[in-house]
Amino acid sequence: MVYRLIIDPIQNQNGQIILTVEQQHYLKRVLRLKTGSCFVIMDGQGSAWNAELQENTAILRDLLKETTELPIAITLMVAIPKGNGFDEIVRCCTEMGVTQIVPIISQRTLVQPSSHKLERWRKIAKEAAEQSERQNTPVISDVTLFKDALTMIADPKISGYICVTRIQSEHLMQALKKTSSQSIMLLTGPEGGWTTEEVEQAINQGFQAVSLGSRILRAVTAPLVAMTIVAAITESQ
Repeated sequence: MVYRLIIDPIQNQNGQIILTVEQQHYLKRVLRLKTGSCFVIMDGQGSAWNAELQENTAILRDLLKETTELPIAITLMVAIPKGNGFDEIVRCCTEMGVTQIVPIISQRTLVQPSSHKLERWRKIAKEAAEQSERQNTPVISDVTLFKDALTMIADPKISGYICVTRIQSEHLMQALKKTSSQSIMLLTGPEGGWTTEEVEQAINQGFQAVSLGSRILRAVTAPLVAMTIVAAITESQ
């Protein structure tokens, strides 16, 4: 088994990786690697190398040519659910290939996460990217108000979809088959769903209302279903 580690690009000093104390502990104590052991280092921005562990550093060897990323960029904007549900959303959607996750405060959002939560989500994303052998670590954006998130679709080359329930809408799968965009945005709602006003605002901003099926999904389930559909469609084309 080949172990993987994501580093901050600034740790790369001309091919020598300055390992943090936490990384040294992980490699030597948790993975039990010895000096001279080989593993894979990724910078979370698309590059990966074979590396050799030294005392407190690692030496980069050959650059790897890997293609584990989805062929399109996906920004997932999620109304924050209560409890620790967002942890699972970040973990699973990172494994599925999401590019960016934006935590959203909507009219029916019941929580206001702290900066500690944001740090936790970013750590989860990094760990999930390592585990799933991704080349890139998704960006976990700062918590954003719904109305501000809508402005992110200003670029006409981006296709945006707001996932709705109890509204006659085209299925996300069918909508994706019609687009040639290389970048898409997905909006999934809170417990209780989007308000009528929010749906109208999103449509007026350029988002298309879409369905994830005939069943009512939980706020934690909907982002996972949406990402699964996107990954299945884009990787099969």
